[in-house]
Amino acid sequence: MELTDLTLTEAAELIKRQTISPPELTQAYLDRIASIDKHLNCFITLTGQTALQAAHSAQNEIQQGRYRGPLHGIPIALKDLYETNGVPTTAGSKFFKENVPTWDAFVVAKLKAAGAILLGKLNMHEIALGVTNVNPHFGACHNPWNLERISGGSSGGSASALAAGLCLGSLGSDTGGSIRIPASLCGVIGLKPTYGRVSLRGVIPLSWNLDHAGPMARCVRDAALLLQHIAGYDSDDPYSIDVPPDQYLNSLEAGVHDWRVALASDEFFNRADPEVVQAVRQAAQVFKGLGANLSQIEFPGAREAAKANSLMTPSDAAAFHRERLENAPEDFGADVRQRLQTGATYTSSEYILARRTQTLMRRKFAAFFNDFDILLTPATAITAPMIEGPDAVEQARRLTRFTAPFNLSGLPAISIPCGFSSQGMPIGLQVIAAPWAEAKLLRAAYAYEQATEWHTRRPQDIPYR
Repeated sequence: MELTDLTLTEAAELIKRQTISPPELTQAYLDRIASIDKHLNCFITLTGQTALQAAHSAQNEIQQGRYRGPLHGIPIALKDLYETNGVPTTAGSKFFKENVPTWDAFVVAKLKAAGAILLGKLNMHEIALGVTNVNPHFGACHNPWNLERISGGSSGGSASALAAGLCLGSLGSDTGGSIRIPASLCGVIGLKPTYGRVSLRGVIPLSWNLDHAGPMARCVRDAALLLQHIAGYDSDDPYSIDVPPDQYLNSLEAGVHDWRVALASDEFFNRADPEVVQAVRQAAQVFKGLGANLSQIEFPGAREAAKANSLMTPSDAAAFHRERLENAPEDFGADVRQRLQTGATYTSSEYILARRTQTLMRRKFAAFFNDFDILLTPATAITAPMIEGPDAVEQARRLTRFTAPFNLSGLPAISIPCGFSSQGMPIGLQVIAAPWAEAKLLRAAYAYEQATEWHTRRPQDIPYR
């Protein structure tokens, strides 16, 4: 097995036992990036020299008996809107191209304190306002399952890098589906925690009301491990909520026997590619085979929630970028400029009504989980479209359909691989749980993952060697 074929958990155990060393593992990733990222364009900034320096420091600490835990010596990469001390943080934008922070985002500092090694910063849809990751300033990020298709966005670099074996873990951000959509399209794990669970301090915002930070990984256990390190209250982040995190790894293997599992089967959630619908229905039967009680249900309110989210996102983005939009609109890509200008035209009444919908749907969606443990839906209605195809604004409408309602409501949601299309493209299953129930969400995802083999498949469309 190649070192870059290991999961984060497997690599961590080998480092702990000193079977492999952090420099050895880091160099393997740098070699792989040098070999194949020219085909994918996952990285905006590569920090190879500092990564190797950090890896040697980690090795010295471990040899001296100062092992910090399972992230010590683990090479990761971050979506390029997490501020990183001394490393450019561009948000995929021309405006931030020369932005070099002098401090780390709160969660970046936590990862570094745990001993994680930063390989670099990953490509993303410009300012996170889009789901294709066709970036006019840094180039399109390609899907490793088919280089002519999008990786999804806005955390497309993270998903593509994970699927191609260019890092062991990543952090993305999610405002309308920007973690779960690329995870679905690239066949990896993407977790959007409950709103307020993970600090956003030092994460360049898109929408103060809808942004979520969360982990992306190759398997559920790795995602749980990353969440364990980044979850928690940040008193200096006004959007952070003081609800203590659970021990996410403790109950991971406990199964879903006698759980009440709901499969969304109404017109809204069935309006998807037939192969996607079929794969999600088969996934639901896996839960039934694991001893869960499965019910097909209507999930009312999703359409209204998605509509409100689609109004609030560009409105909030237009507010944050108001001076840039006013002074240099031509420096935004065409699709992002169009969405920002649309967001700026919504009236205060329209925005207030969307916020009212948000309040109502938060209560309504949370109440749903009085009767069910988890909800199953497709993560995306389609598999990854071609890079050369409908414009990014149109793709956003199609790809955020099933994810956006759960940004508006703030519920935790995860995308996990549940099949492949006839054209060989990954299909994602979205699992949703009650507020603050990330442990339950990860437990369900792990049970499904271990009962199937989708997560073990690796793309072959790029020259790996």
